[in-house]
Amino acid sequence: MGEPINVALAAVPLIVVGVLLVGFLWPATRSMPIAWLSALAVGFFVWGMPVRWLAAATIEGVLIAVQILWIVFGALVLLYTMLRAGAFDVLNGGFTVISEDRRVQIVLIAFFLSTFIEGAAGFGAPAAVVAPLLLGLGFPALAAVVAALIGHIIAVTYGAVGTPIIVGIREPMTSVSGIRTAIEAEGLTAAQFAVNVAAWAATYHLLVGFVMPLFVVGMVVYFFGDPDDRSIGPALAVWPLCLFAGLAFGIPYWLSAWFISAEFPSLVGSMVGAAIVIGTLRAGYFLPDEEWSFPDQDEWPDHWTGSIQPTDARSVLARTHDISLVRAWLPYMLLVALLMFTRVFDPFPALLQGEQVALFGRQVSPVLKTVTTRGGEFTVGLFLFEWSNVFGTDIGTGVNFTYVPGTWLLVSAIAAVGLFDMNRREVAEAWGNATKKLVSPLIALVFVLAMAQVMLQSGSHADGVDSMIVVLGTATANVVGPAYPMVAALIGALGAALVGSNTVSNITFGPFQFVAAERLGFSRELIVGAQAVGGAIGNLVAIHNVVAALATVDLIGEEGRVIRLNLIPLLYYTIFVGIWALLFAYVFFPGVF
Repeated sequence: MGEPINVALAAVPLIVVGVLLVGFLWPATRSMPIAWLSALAVGFFVWGMPVRWLAAATIEGVLIAVQILWIVFGALVLLYTMLRAGAFDVLNGGFTVISEDRRVQIVLIAFFLSTFIEGAAGFGAPAAVVAPLLLGLGFPALAAVVAALIGHIIAVTYGAVGTPIIVGIREPMTSVSGIRTAIEAEGLTAAQFAVNVAAWAATYHLLVGFVMPLFVVGMVVYFFGDPDDRSIGPALAVWPLCLFAGLAFGIPYWLSAWFISAEFPSLVGSMVGAAIVIGTLRAGYFLPDEEWSFPDQDEWPDHWTGSIQPTDARSVLARTHDISLVRAWLPYMLLVALLMFTRVFDPFPALLQGEQVALFGRQVSPVLKTVTTRGGEFTVGLFLFEWSNVFGTDIGTGVNFTYVPGTWLLVSAIAAVGLFDMNRREVAEAWGNATKKLVSPLIALVFVLAMAQVMLQSGSHADGVDSMIVVLGTATANVVGPAYPMVAALIGALGAALVGSNTVSNITFGPFQFVAAERLGFSRELIVGAQAVGGAIGNLVAIHNVVAALATVDLIGEEGRVIRLNLIPLLYYTIFVGIWALLFAYVFFPGVF
C-alpha cells in the first residue's frame, strides 16, 4: 500500500471527527462513537490489529477517561457547592467593590477569577461561572461570554490542577513504547518529560500571553462600545493596568511551572497576581481617570442579549449567604494546601502513586494484592486499581484515586458544606447537579479516548509497524519540513477545536508532535510544549465550550458570532507562539531534548 494512501487512511478517524462535529455540528455524544468505530475499522482492516489489541486499547482509553471524569466530578461538586452556598457571589463582590469601571472589572473577573477557576476546576467551568457573574454586573450577555472565554485561556494548559499535562502529556508518552524508549534513552521518565514540557509551555505563555488582559479589554471595548464610534482608545487608556496584571500573573505562573509542579501554575499565577493587582488598585495606582461603561441598554443590538437581562441576572446565580471574603476563599485555599502536600512533600507523592516507601521507619505500600489471569494482571490497593498486560498485550493502565486531583476536590467540597453551614437540600442539589453534568462528558470522553488509544497503539502489535499517529506525524513533518515549529501550536489548537478539550488534544496530538520533532531533528520538549499551548488556545473556538458558555446566559444560537470574534486572539496566539518556537528551536535552545 502506497504511503499517500496510508496517510489518508490514518487520518480517517480525525476526518470523521471534523466532518461530524464541526461540519454537521453533531454533539460529541453522537460523533465520537462513530469516530471510535472508524478507528477500529482502520486499525483492523488496514493496520492488521488483532481484536484483542483493539479491545485492550479501548479499555486503556476507558480507564484514562475514568481518571478525567473523577477530576470533572470533583471539580463540579466543588463548583456547585460554592454556587449553592453563595460563596461565588462573595468572591465576585470582593472584586467588584474595587472599581465600577468595566475595564477594571474585566481584568479582575474575566482574567483573574477565570484563570483561578480554570486552575482549580477546568472543563468549561470558568466561562460557565464567570459569564453569568459578568451578566449580573450589567455586561451584555455576548460580551460576558467573549470576555470569559478569552480571559481564562492562558490558564488552560494547567487547568483542573494540571490535568492537560498529567493526563494529556504524561499518559500517552508512557503508553507508546517507541516514545517511552526515546525518552528513557535521555535518562528521563515520561513523568519528568511531561514536567519539562509544562515548563516550556509556560515560557511560551509568558512571552505571548502577558498581553491577554489588554487583549480581552480591547475586544470588549471595541466590539461592545459605542456602535457609532468604534475605537480601541478606551483599552489603550488602561494599558499600564493590563500589562501590570499580565506580568503579575505571568511571572509567578512561569516560576511555578519551572520550580514547583505542573499542577499549580494557573492557581499560583491567579492567586498571587490577583493579590498584587488588587493591593495596587486599593492603594490608588492604575485606576482609570475616567470610568468607561457600555452604551445605554436600549441602544444594544438584539444579538447582544438573550432572554435573561442584566437586571434579571441574579436569577442565574445562587442566593447570597452571610459569608466573609476570607471564608469564601477557604475551600480553594484548602484545595491548594492538599495538592501541595500530596505532590511536593516526600514520600507522600510516591506513596500515593502506588510505590513502596519508608514511612516512620517502616516500609509502607498502598498495594494490597496482585492477581494474574488470562485477561491480564490486576493490582488492587487502597484507592488504587491497575490493569497490566490487558488480554496478553503490552497495554496497561490504571486509576489511582488518592493521587488524582478529583479526590482532593471532593474533600474540599465536603469541607465547604460545614464551612458555609449548608443544609441537606442545598448539598443534595449541588451533588445532583454535578452528577447530571457528567452524562455528556462520560459518553464523549470514553469514545474520544478510546479512539485516541486505538490510533496510538495501532503500531504496537507487530515489529516494524508505525502507528496511525506516527504515520500522520511523519507525513506532516515531510510536508512542512524546517518550518514545523511554526505550525506546532496551530496543530494543537486545531485538535482542541475539534474535540473541545486541551487534554484530549494533547493525548491525540502530543505523540504526533513528538514523532514529527524527532524525525526533523527538533527539540521534542519545545515542540510538545508548543502543542500544550496550542491545545489550550484551541478552546477559544471549541464548539462545546462556546455552547456551554452561551447556555449560562441563555444566548444559544450565537455560536458563530463568538467563534468569529475569538478567531482574533486565536490567530494572534498561534502566530506568535510559532515565531517563538522557531527562535527557540533554531537560535536559543536547539540542544534541548
